Amino acid sequence: MNYEKENLKEGITIHKIKTNKFKTNLFAIFLSTKLDRNTVTKNALLAAVLRRGTKKLATQEEISKALENMYGASFDCGIEKTGDNHILKFYLESINNDFLPAKENLSKECLDILFDIVFNPYIEDGKFKNEYVEGEKENLKQIIEGKIDNKAKYAYDRCIEEMYKNEPYGLYRYGYIEDLDNIDAQSLYNYYVELIKNVKIDIFVSGDLEDEIMSEIKENETIMNLQPRTPIYNINKENDTKPLVEEPKVISESMQITQGKLILGLDVLDNRKESKYATSVYNVILGGSANSKMFQNVREKASLAYSAGSSYLRQKDNIFIKCGIDIPNYEKALELIKEQLKQMENGDFTDEDINNAQTIIASSVGSITESQDSEITYYFSQELSDEFISIEEYIKNINSVNKEQIVEIAKKIQINTIYFLKD
Repeated sequence: MNYEKENLKEGITIHKIKTNKFKTNLFAIFLSTKLDRNTVTKNALLAAVLRRGTKKLATQEEISKALENMYGASFDCGIEKTGDNHILKFYLESINNDFLPAKENLSKECLDILFDIVFNPYIEDGKFKNEYVEGEKENLKQIIEGKIDNKAKYAYDRCIEEMYKNEPYGLYRYGYIEDLDNIDAQSLYNYYVELIKNVKIDIFVSGDLEDEIMSEIKENETIMNLQPRTPIYNINKENDTKPLVEEPKVISESMQITQGKLILGLDVLDNRKESKYATSVYNVILGGSANSKMFQNVREKASLAYSAGSSYLRQKDNIFIKCGIDIPNYEKALELIKEQLKQMENGDFTDEDINNAQTIIASSVGSITESQDSEITYYFSQELSDEFISIEEYIKNINSVNKEQIVEIAKKIQINTIYFLKD
């Protein structure tokens, strides 16, 4: 196996993915904490402020120059929500040591800079630099305001917000503009200090790495100074059975648009781990490919949609049907979508449909190892789910799904929310 992990201290884990497929090494640090309305905006702002400077490299320009001198190494960071967790992500990519013109330990240099960005930020007078915080507040405000620009993504986010109203997963990952006025350089730094004490820390290294890389991480002064912690985060398991919905929520919003956006949020009323493979196959047959019922029947045959498909949100046991339609076609499209769900319940699909879906999923999962970022994301999702399933085992489980299991899942699907964005 090319993957190994080691618990360095309580709440701090190192993950090593050894691969010779790439000329680059990818290093990543993920900070995981619970999604919370009181901290969601601070987390999004914090990820951006940390990239602005370190104790040794006080500005973005200095960081960029240092990376340039490291044969064009690149840095990126961001914020994600995974299940009911909010994740601050930091990446640094560099050329593998074997491809350098002279012998040097570039991997160690990269880790040193990455650790400094996350754990040794630039501080002035016991707080973050005012200029950095105010600048990133303005950038974050523009991101939040700009979420309406992509109407399809906006409709999808709004459906989730309504489905999970007053629940953590309903929060917008970038937070809320009304929070920004109450955050300044001092309060954000105070929050950072507390977060670092309690956050779950996952360090990933991927590439054709030297055996001593794990020792170099453990011996890094910054990492040695981190204290063990009992991290405050959620294991991504839907342990509670979703309640039955008598009538779906129906939400309609108006905006200046030419094409309506119809989103259906579906609950999967089966939280067993082994059922998730059948749900994945169900989703592809329903709307996850060009041969799916949604694409063929709603888009192609009935011509009721410009786009029609579905996606499976494994961590939350939800499927989302997404359609771009002419606004007057709302009722017809909705009825035809419900008909596709009923056909799945009745087993109105073929063995060829199942085989095609399994091939699509196996190909997608098998290609994970073709991207360092994708492979890191796969193993990180395993970490947050507190389980380990190899890629080979995952594909084997998908290929073992049969029609009876898919029909069983189909009968446990309910429409939770119908969201329509119209003119």
